Amino acid sequence: MPVYTAPTRDTRFVINELLKLESYGNLPGFETATQDVTDAIIEEAGRFVNEVVAPLNLSGDKEGCTRHADSSVTTPAGFKEA
Repeated sequence: MPVYTAPTRDTRFVINELLKLESYGNLPGFETATQDVTDAIIEEAGRFVNEVVAPLNLSGDKEGCTRHADSSVTTPAGFKEA
């Protein structure tokens, strides 16, 4: 089975080196957007994707979603819990 690894290194590069997010610290809402904070968020999001979201691809591909006559939808196994 293929193993997915979130591209956290590339994401950190884009946010820190290309966008230079820290330079927006003078704008409202960006005061705490330091490199340490954004790196921690990116790493945790990467871990979540690697451990929770990526393993759901197989059930998502095999089962798919089911739309019912009342317009409700049932998602594949594991999606609701994730």
